[in-house]
Amino acid sequence: MKKKEEWILVFDSGLGGISVLRELVHVLPEERFLYFGDSKNAPYGDRSTEEVREFTANCIAAFIPRGIKAVVVACNTATAAAIECLRARYPGKIIIGMEPALKLAAERHPGGRILVMATHVTLREQKFCALMDRFSSTCRVVPLPCPGLVEYIEAGCLDTPEVRDYLQNLLSPTLATGVDAIVLGCTHFPFLKPLIQELAGPHVEILDGASGTALQTRRRLEAENLLRSGTQGTVELHNSLNTPEILETSAYLLEASR
Repeated sequence: MKKKEEWILVFDSGLGGISVLRELVHVLPEERFLYFGDSKNAPYGDRSTEEVREFTANCIAAFIPRGIKAVVVACNTATAAAIECLRARYPGKIIIGMEPALKLAAERHPGGRILVMATHVTLREQKFCALMDRFSSTCRVVPLPCPGLVEYIEAGCLDTPEVRDYLQNLLSPTLATGVDAIVLGCTHFPFLKPLIQELAGPHVEILDGASGTALQTRRRLEAENLLRSGTQGTVELHNSLNTPEILETSAYLLEASR
């Protein structure tokens, strides 16, 4: 007998997708979530497109037997590299990906200068290039690769002197020429939002795609009559490293961000 499909799988290259998981739990409090972070192979942003596709496909395939009714790829890099392959492989599944909140930034800051912080893979993929071209006539989009930043967050370093110096050196040249908004194009980066806001100043709006992704997930489940109701939801945290330390950090990030 086919296993009842009642879980929502939330997948990320590591711990960053927990920033999306917290929004999903807020928007869908009665749902059952499985979170899997592939910290063993992180960061995806330094990998080839082929590697990202392989890692993503293998991780998701391992959880399908659990009874997955929807998959949220809570990773901008994996979305850019693998989302179309996943949809082709699982045509009957709801598969939601991430998209940098560039549309929202362009709507709020017409004619403005918008900085997009992301990984190399996200910025080089056609999905982002098409998005940037779409809004290039209404605002100036400045892509900014952030090598090494994911590793700080994976280590739980959210406001250390090293992270502060890294961001100061990374952002200062662009901020000096004026920025209206910063789009966090990696799900790891919202954990550094307070520090980025401090460095950018109160006049710069900082946006990410977690809320939009959570709302889109709810819309898709509702449209297919798959919403769970009447019971308290649950969250299971898993990681490819599977050490007590990484699972403890995962739980800390989820609770600290609520």
